[in-house]
Amino acid sequence: MDTLTRMRAFISVVEAEGYSAAARKIGRSKALLSKYVRELEDELGARLLNRTTRQFSLTESGQIYYQRALEIIRDIDNLSEEITENSSDTKGRIKISAPRTFGDATIGQSFMDFCLKYPDITLDIHLDDRFVDLVEEGFDLAIRITKLQDSSLIAKRLAPFHSILCGTPELIERVGEPQNPADMANLPCIVDTNSRTRNNWHFRHHDETIISVSVHGPMEVNSPIATKRAGMMGLGFCPLPCFIAEDEIKSGKLVQVLPEYSMYDGGIYIVYPHRRHLPTRVRTFIDHCADWFKENRVESQ
Repeated sequence: MDTLTRMRAFISVVEAEGYSAAARKIGRSKALLSKYVRELEDELGARLLNRTTRQFSLTESGQIYYQRALEIIRDIDNLSEEITENSSDTKGRIKISAPRTFGDATIGQSFMDFCLKYPDITLDIHLDDRFVDLVEEGFDLAIRITKLQDSSLIAKRLAPFHSILCGTPELIERVGEPQNPADMANLPCIVDTNSRTRNNWHFRHHDETIISVSVHGPMEVNSPIATKRAGMMGLGFCPLPCFIAEDEIKSGKLVQVLPEYSMYDGGIYIVYPHRRHLPTRVRTFIDHCADWFKENRVESQ
């Protein structure tokens, strides 16, 4: 961990007048900020903060360091802004985190179209179903398919999203078509373990009523794509994002069951850390994604 990161953490804690307030403000954990400040003190060989359960104050050394650190960070930020203003910044690298589902589905085409349009910008794409720490792991932005929780990150909604329950015509002929969510407790199901609810499926009716049902089946897997493959083989009913199931629904290979219910509502978001000035290449990518999803009419079915 470099000194500048520790220095920024220290400044955040001082300006927020405490670790908890600073953690809420910049989206880091209290423990992580405490670690950074402690490492900074160890590096300097001096105590910067007086800490008690009820009081927070700067030591004499801390006051001196805070004033000088502010000047250093301000100079570094101003230098970065000057360089950005004097370059087109339409070239370089953007480090992106996205779910595997996004990259595998047709909406992943938005990345390829960007590369064709802006050949001087390299997309460094990391497909991972976990929620990465953008700042800690050095990502410029992330695509998230979720019901967005409160966050220190800036979020732009690209499209609505929900999952539907599907099965093959052969499966329906063999075990019968469910007439209500409760029927799923006695039918074979494919469980996508990426879902927070796992085996406890939630069905939302058009009237906003929510019904929870415990399900079981021959396979549990942490991939919507693998879930669809298992469903296509007739192993069980499977909940699938609309953008993954749409082609098979149109061709008749899969049939939507319980159509008056959705299984998961949320959105497709592009998220990035709060910054005073976004690099032009990052802003260009965000605008491209917003336009791409609008033009391609990506929406819940």
